[in-house]
Amino acid sequence: MNILTRYLLKEITVSVLLVMLALIAMFSFFDLIQELEDLGRGNYGLGTVLLFVLLSAPGHIYEIMPVAVLVGCMYSIGQFAHHSELIILRVSGISLAGLSISLLKTGLVFTLITFLIGELITPLSEKMAQRMRIKATDSVIVQDFKSGLWVKDGNSFVNVEEVLADSTLLNVHIYEFDNEFKLKTSSHAKSGQFNDEKWDLSGVTQVQFNEETNTLKQLDKATWRSLIRPELLNVLLVLPEKMSAWNLYSYIDHLSLNKQKTNRYEMALWAKLIYPLACMVMIMLALPFGFIQQRETGASTKIFIGIMLGVFYQILNRTFVHLGLLNDWAPLFSAIVPTILFLIAGLGMLRYVDRR
Repeated sequence: MNILTRYLLKEITVSVLLVMLALIAMFSFFDLIQELEDLGRGNYGLGTVLLFVLLSAPGHIYEIMPVAVLVGCMYSIGQFAHHSELIILRVSGISLAGLSISLLKTGLVFTLITFLIGELITPLSEKMAQRMRIKATDSVIVQDFKSGLWVKDGNSFVNVEEVLADSTLLNVHIYEFDNEFKLKTSSHAKSGQFNDEKWDLSGVTQVQFNEETNTLKQLDKATWRSLIRPELLNVLLVLPEKMSAWNLYSYIDHLSLNKQKTNRYEMALWAKLIYPLACMVMIMLALPFGFIQQRETGASTKIFIGIMLGVFYQILNRTFVHLGLLNDWAPLFSAIVPTILFLIAGLGMLRYVDRR
C-alpha cells in the first residue's frame, strides 16, 4: 500500500466513521422509540430494551455501510478539492485512473468489513436480539399461518403450532405419506427438543393407517429423525437479508430437496454476495464530485447529494427485489442490476471529468 493509498484510507475512514455514527444514532433512536411501546410487557424492562437496540446495531451498520462510504467519500474528496489537493495530485503526475485505483483499494477495505459484518456479526446479533425479546415478552415466534409453521420433509408434511426462542417445538403434527401419496401415519407430539441429530418428542399420539384397520399408539417418549434442524428454524427469527450466506445456502438446499420455491432466498443469497461490492461502486461514484464545481459546491451540499444518492440506491435495491419476486426474474439479475446501474453512472461521470 503506497503513501497515497494510506493517506486516502486514513482521511476517508475518519469521514465514513463520523457519518456512520450519526446514521446509527438515528436508526437506534427509532428502534428505541418503537420498542418502548412494549416496555413493561412480561419481563421486557428498560435494560432489556436498550440491549435489544444495541444488538440490532450491527444489522443497521451492514445496511448503511455503502451510504456511509458514499457520503464520507464525497465529503473527503470535497475537502481535497477545497484545499487544492486534487489539483496538486494531478500536477504531480497522478492520473485520474491512478487516483481511482488508490480509491478502489480503500473501497476494498470497506467491502471486506461489510462482508464480515454481514456474514459473522449480524446473523448472530440479530438472532440473540430476537430470542431475548421473545423470552422477555413471553411470546412465541410469529408464524406464516394461523395454524403455525408448515414444512415439507421428504414424504412427510410437518405442522408446528409454536416455536419457542430456544427452538423447542410445541404441538407438532407429522403427516407421513407413502410414494403414492397415501397417508401412512399421523403423529402428534406435545413438544420436541433437538438432541444428538434427532428430535426427542414427548406426549406422542400416533395413528397408523392400514387398508383393513387403523392402529392407535400413545407414547410418553419417541425419537423423530428429520432433515429439519434448529438452524433451519433461524429463518423464523432472522430476515433472509440478515442471515449468513452459509445458512441461506443450507436453507435453499433444504427447500430444493423438498421441491419448494427458493427464489426469495436465492435473491437474498446473491444480494449477500453482491451488496458489499457496493462500497467500491460508491467510491467510484463519489470521485467525480471532487472535480465538478470544486469551489461552488459546499460540504453541506455534497453531503446532501450523497445522502439522496444513497437513499435512491436503497430504494432501487428494494424495488428490484420485489419486482424480481413478482415477475419471477433470475435472482442474480435482480440483485446485481442496481449496483451495475450505479457503476455505469460513476464511470460515465469519471469519463466526463477526464475529458474536461
